[in-house]
Amino acid sequence: MPDLGSILNRPIPEPTKGLLDREFDFWRDTLGFRNETEWVYGRDPKTGKQTHQPANPKPSYSLRCFVMARTVQQFHLHSEFQPQEARLSANEYRCRVQEVVRRDPRKRLLCDRRIQFPGYAGLRELSDSLPEVIKSVAGGAWRSYAQRGNWRMVLPFLRSSQIKESQRIADAVAQRGTAVIHVADFPRLQINHAILGYASRTTASDISISTYDPNDPAKPLELTFSLNESRFLLPSTAYYIGGWVNAYEVYCSFWR
Repeated sequence: MPDLGSILNRPIPEPTKGLLDREFDFWRDTLGFRNETEWVYGRDPKTGKQTHQPANPKPSYSLRCFVMARTVQQFHLHSEFQPQEARLSANEYRCRVQEVVRRDPRKRLLCDRRIQFPGYAGLRELSDSLPEVIKSVAGGAWRSYAQRGNWRMVLPFLRSSQIKESQRIADAVAQRGTAVIHVADFPRLQINHAILGYASRTTASDISISTYDPNDPAKPLELTFSLNESRFLLPSTAYYIGGWVNAYEVYCSFWR
């Protein structure tokens, strides 16, 4: 069982100066389009188990959960929106989006080096207006497969390591505003997904992390770390039946 006192009473890290001048807003700072799934999911009425079949027609924008979570994080760190200014051409926005996604999400840059986006109040509004501009430069599906932190998924996850990871994620959210989280249940592979944590709350029984789910931009998804079980719990969604998962932060170090 984890040392609950050390988790509940530990000091919350101070935000890095110059990074958190704006609080992450789900409806302003996320992408309006979704990562389409390759499968159509359902439930077997007799067993309750998850079922799936290939999507028809084949989705045009899929397998990009890591790409989208990383892009939202990069925009939060490296962009500035100026809704009062005149809008630019689509090509100019494409160049600016490209400049944002070229920046390493592991590096922390001060506010005065952000890329400016005149004419829009936030990423959600920009992506609703120019979805193809962002999709064309954010990155292909191969970036999800080639994400450098994928190696960690195949190794055993000790309960003690997940306790440390829950604290690491909560600290990252407090300091940098966001944390890209890889959730998986390897070797079962019923879930292998990336979400973006942007807020956390600690109670006597759990740590609740509010996340942006690239598969569903319509509402936040709550990832919970049970202090009694020392495990992460992902709720039921349209593509996952729900249950215990392993989770760890990515785009945060040389190895991840």
